[in-house]
Amino acid sequence: MKHYMSWGRYPKAMPAAVYRIHWADESLPESAQPFLPYGNGRSYGDVCLNDGGALLDMRGLNRLLSFDRSTGILRCEAGVLLTDILALVVPMGWFLPVTPGTRFVTVGGAIANDVHGKNHHRTGTFGQHVLRLALRRSDQGIMLCSNTENTELFHATIAGLGLTGVILWAEIQLRPIANPAVDAETIRFPNLNTFFKLSSESDQNYEYTVAWIDCLAHGKSLGRGLFMRGNHAAPQENLPAASVKTRSIPVEMPFPLVNAWSLQVFNSLYYRKQFAKIRRTISHYEPFFYPLDSILHWNRLYGRRGFLQYQCVVPSESAQESIRTLLEAIAAARSGSFLAVLKVFGSRTSSGLLSFPRPGATLALDFPNQGGRTLDLLEQLDKIVASTGGAVYPAKDARMSGEHFRQYFPHWAEFQSHIDPHFSSSFWRRVTRT
Repeated sequence: MKHYMSWGRYPKAMPAAVYRIHWADESLPESAQPFLPYGNGRSYGDVCLNDGGALLDMRGLNRLLSFDRSTGILRCEAGVLLTDILALVVPMGWFLPVTPGTRFVTVGGAIANDVHGKNHHRTGTFGQHVLRLALRRSDQGIMLCSNTENTELFHATIAGLGLTGVILWAEIQLRPIANPAVDAETIRFPNLNTFFKLSSESDQNYEYTVAWIDCLAHGKSLGRGLFMRGNHAAPQENLPAASVKTRSIPVEMPFPLVNAWSLQVFNSLYYRKQFAKIRRTISHYEPFFYPLDSILHWNRLYGRRGFLQYQCVVPSESAQESIRTLLEAIAAARSGSFLAVLKVFGSRTSSGLLSFPRPGATLALDFPNQGGRTLDLLEQLDKIVASTGGAVYPAKDARMSGEHFRQYFPHWAEFQSHIDPHFSSSFWRRVTRT
């Protein structure tokens, strides 16, 4: 039997029923429990869980419906994975306008969480490239939504966490590329100040920018890491083969392999993985955009208790000092992450009422679930983020308080009026509980 869990494998949840959706014209099943669509389970916390409720398994709704290679407009069903889109369009000279760090996300999930990528400073979020979508609601049937049709519902469904109804299909504007290879540079930098200088310089000339940081470093080395920037390669560049072979973690570990000792060793070695300060490569797009996809089921490394990802954004005007404060708290707790990503968001804001990206710096980290110790640290980080006027990403969250959620997303009450009356989730019940 298929297990329905989040990617972080925390918290545990058990749906009362699961219904598999295969056709766009199917009516919603009869159920006393509230519904929640479930894509490929790549959300990290409980936004994709519906403990005691009913899940609608959307992976059967996985058809590519049409593609106009002259305009780059794709129509596909909500259960299509981003990797399926890439397999179709890359050979024709097109690419996703925005992609998160995994290609194993459904289109419905990408819309519902309004995902972002390494090019937010140029192109914004995934939802900003959705032209139209079809939504099935329990109270109104199928509704077409766009910037000109059912506009308020359209803006609620983008970043709507699957609560406004079932997305059946969507039309997406793709972007042209001359070459699927990526002309990339990796720069080793010594501290947080240098990261912000690199980011400011790179955003002018590079479409994709992001940094890995050693979150256990402290003192003068606080925030040191590797800065990665790149553009789609010119037409004359030869496309190299994908350089990363896919491997898999076959079983769930009985105990976490990610611990204080392994983190210290990994972070130190990874920071020094290249001898030169700057390394330029012509890379196949897969290892550049999706390095973790080369290890299938990598979440099993964290053991039976799972892990919690924490992703926040802090406003531009206080970003450098706020990120410094967050990193100091993490380093002091010695509960760091081997995957610590730092990126500066641009000024393009999404129309999604609950969209997470906003101008500022975003930090994302994974923490092995050590119970109260981990939850206490994340609550401490929440207080820092809240004091800056920042926010925490619902797609990565498993424990933020309702008070903080309502502060982070001031349009939540307006959004609530668009929720389908027969839909709910573990996340929504948690953050709106009084």
